[in-house]
Amino acid sequence: MTIGIDIRVLSGRAKSGIEEYTENLLAHMLPLDKSLKFKLFYSSFSQELNSYDWLLEPNVEVHKFKIPSKVLFFSANAFKLPKIDQLLGGVDVFFSPHFFIAPLSKACKRVTTFHDLSYVQFPEFLSVRKNIWHNFEMKPAKQSRFSDRIIAVSESTKSDLIKIYGIDPAKIEVIHSGVAPSIYRPSEEQLQDFKKVNNLPDKFILYLGKFEPRKNIIGIIKAFNIIKSGGKFSDLKLILAGSRGWLYKDIFKEFSKSDHKDSIILKDHIIDKERSFYYSLASVFVYPSFFEGFGFPPLEAMVCGIPVITSYNTSLPEVVGRGGILLDPHNINDLASSMAMILDNKELSSQFVSLGIAQAGKFNWHSTAEKTLECLLEALL
Repeated sequence: MTIGIDIRVLSGRAKSGIEEYTENLLAHMLPLDKSLKFKLFYSSFSQELNSYDWLLEPNVEVHKFKIPSKVLFFSANAFKLPKIDQLLGGVDVFFSPHFFIAPLSKACKRVTTFHDLSYVQFPEFLSVRKNIWHNFEMKPAKQSRFSDRIIAVSESTKSDLIKIYGIDPAKIEVIHSGVAPSIYRPSEEQLQDFKKVNNLPDKFILYLGKFEPRKNIIGIIKAFNIIKSGGKFSDLKLILAGSRGWLYKDIFKEFSKSDHKDSIILKDHIIDKERSFYYSLASVFVYPSFFEGFGFPPLEAMVCGIPVITSYNTSLPEVVGRGGILLDPHNINDLASSMAMILDNKELSSQFVSLGIAQAGKFNWHSTAEKTLECLLEALL
């Protein structure tokens, strides 16, 4: 049996949750059954595919093409060509970890992962170009109907697929993501060495994720201003870390007008091997996002033993459970008071650390990989 997998999502330079999902899922799924053959489809005119150990598995073939993305997407929309399964030399089922448009032969089964439908519910959080890409170039609604099986990364996403796209619930499988092996709590000695080398403050609030409106970073800055204005947390810093997404300029405007901008540290994208150190050194992790299909950062922070404050909307209650403070992301005063409460109450902070570690233990990539492979094989029945 041969399974085709679209790995074009791995062509980006900055990693988001979808790249995180694809990398970790394939690392754990491809070695599960050596009797299965996996053919991976990759196409980029200029971007080389990163090296991964799982590309060297004996049952894995990588098929690289130099077709520019714009040409490929245009041809797929206009002519329903090329048939990706035929480019791969034939596959029984084709798996898309994201809804990149991919024409297939009629005999080939299709399984697609949907991470969220935020582009439908919050188009104002995206640039005009991104909205066009989502709704007119990729045509996710049509792809959801053409897919033989759909994987939703959360019950929240499944609910949206049913309500917004009218998808039959029986066609959707909810499979939660896991935690990358690279996320762990380093030793105290390692943490102190990293802190010294990188000149990190003794006490700081951390946000780690993309810089875009949906993440509510402006809300974080406003809440930080409130607790700093009280004078009680004079030595407290705020670290905002992540790559720039879209419509991020208002975030920097909010930063520049803050009376406490000298206490705010802006960091570009943090490489994988350093993420655990930033999480583990933080006093509290804040992630008051307006919408999440899954939400890796709060889960990773809990793994590293850090109290988490996040939103009670969409998928975040599924991920965080009782392991963090859940609040209304629109209520800046609640966000500020929650931050101050965690910083001020060591006993409460320790309770959330313990609850967070226990909650994070429910998520692992091996289980995700097994369930995903099972879903791919069921599509052939």
